[in-house]
Amino acid sequence: MINNRINKLVSKFKKYNIDGYIIPKNDEFFSEYAANDRLKTISNFSGSAGYSIILEKKNYLFVDGRYTIQAKKEAGKNFQIMDLHKIINCKLFKNLSIGFDPKFFTSIQIKKFFYKNNKVKSIESNLIDQIHKRKVKLKKPFFSLNNKVVGENYKTKIAKIRKYLNKNKSDYLFITAPENIAWLFNIRGHDNPNTPIPNCQSIIDNKNNFYLITYKNKASKLISEKKLKSEQIIEPKDFNEFILNLKGKKIIIDKNTCSIFFENLIKKKFRILNKEDPIYLLKSLKNKTEIKNMLKSHVSDGVALTKFIHWIKNINKKKITEFEAQNKLENFRKKNKKYLYPSFNTIAGTGGNGAIIHYRATKKNTKIINKKDIFLCDSGGQYKYGTTDVTRTICFSKPKKDIKNIFTRVLKGHIAVVKSNLNKYSTGNLIDIRARKFLKEINLDYQHGTGHGVGFFLNVHEGPQGISKFNKVKLLEGMILSNEPGYYKKDKFGIRIENLIYVKKNKNKLCFENLTLAPIDKDLINFNLLTEDEKSYLWKYNLDIYTKLYKYLNSNEKRWLATFIQ
Repeated sequence: MINNRINKLVSKFKKYNIDGYIIPKNDEFFSEYAANDRLKTISNFSGSAGYSIILEKKNYLFVDGRYTIQAKKEAGKNFQIMDLHKIINCKLFKNLSIGFDPKFFTSIQIKKFFYKNNKVKSIESNLIDQIHKRKVKLKKPFFSLNNKVVGENYKTKIAKIRKYLNKNKSDYLFITAPENIAWLFNIRGHDNPNTPIPNCQSIIDNKNNFYLITYKNKASKLISEKKLKSEQIIEPKDFNEFILNLKGKKIIIDKNTCSIFFENLIKKKFRILNKEDPIYLLKSLKNKTEIKNMLKSHVSDGVALTKFIHWIKNINKKKITEFEAQNKLENFRKKNKKYLYPSFNTIAGTGGNGAIIHYRATKKNTKIINKKDIFLCDSGGQYKYGTTDVTRTICFSKPKKDIKNIFTRVLKGHIAVVKSNLNKYSTGNLIDIRARKFLKEINLDYQHGTGHGVGFFLNVHEGPQGISKFNKVKLLEGMILSNEPGYYKKDKFGIRIENLIYVKKNKNKLCFENLTLAPIDKDLINFNLLTEDEKSYLWKYNLDIYTKLYKYLNSNEKRWLATFIQ
């Protein structure tokens, strides 16, 4: 099937006078979780990031370190797997003409990838869509969130943007990241799996006007509740005419998500200012209401996780697969009426599958969980109202000494992150060093960042904040991040411990506070490697879990959870 699609794609090259074609993971809204995954269509690769370049006689798939093993398993038959960084001015494509869809790439991406050795050709008709037609399902309309849920009226948010525009002497802001539109107007949608973002664009001016670029039926609820008028909805087919009729001279675009297609239309009329969309930062600073709702969601999620961990550690001789385990966790979550759906595809890997950082078990591709192996489970949920993301590594028999020691070093890094003095370690790159310290003492490390930003009832991955080697964004009150150091031994095992944490002000000092409430498997801990402070932290964390969750657990679950604080 994949071979057939590749051949159909290559057969189009002569018509468009190209030597190759590049396919990204993202859709035209630059979403991580796109309903139409064209990269998977052409390659079978299901990871959340990557690009493929198809030539007449050779196919390449570029992925980062998280996905190397997964890409080889899913796409290695038809593609040469390459490190993502090698796509930049890759000499493999020297003097070749590479076709691309201008709706799916930003000018920054194309310049970065191809500015030196390679030629590119813009083709507005997407070639993957030409060879693989999908049935387009009518999506439900966007919906509004109550001020009691989000904590701030959309009109006050718009006022902040107008202030920013006037300060920067710009007539307009063109917003192309759906997550930013969701935050600004307090709306959500049903367009994508795993996230309630509304697929649309928006233009707001420095006076009193704003518009949504979407289909009228998608905005029907917003019109009926008088959040917008019908004339504020611009159908995508009318965008060019709409832009040409706007008054003014200067506009700010989001160069991270504004496609070449849109940028070229806008350049005909406006001077583009080299500024960032201010909503990324504003959105990252969760207010007290958003934090309160996230805390509630994490109690609900913590109940499901704790019940699941108790269940899987006490099923005795019954053999279960990774796929059955992840479905069982999903069922525990579904018992809560406020649970909607997963915030990403669950990663449930036993033994060597746990070393595949973004592994996905399916009904046809799953392993029986071996009691002698450790089991890594990374999952999350979207709730009314909040987003969760948590990883626990679990054992079912006495673990080997080296695994126990490595797990404990990962735990020490995890504790070091949450206990960081944010007045001293005020950016993610400084905290990342603390997370890796104990693994590096024995020459071990992991190939991913220590933490990513998280949205409020939005994307499970958001910026600008993060904990990684290169993230220098200052951490501010209200930011939510993941704390997930790990270690992975190819074909053997994977270890990761992940909590969501948020930046809290305590006596005029910033500190991290845990959102996640789920016990860390004490059977994997070598307590001799922990300091008294680390032991104290762990006991207090377990006490917090017990105090907040015990009333939702049955007697067996309570007794088991109580052993973590004895």
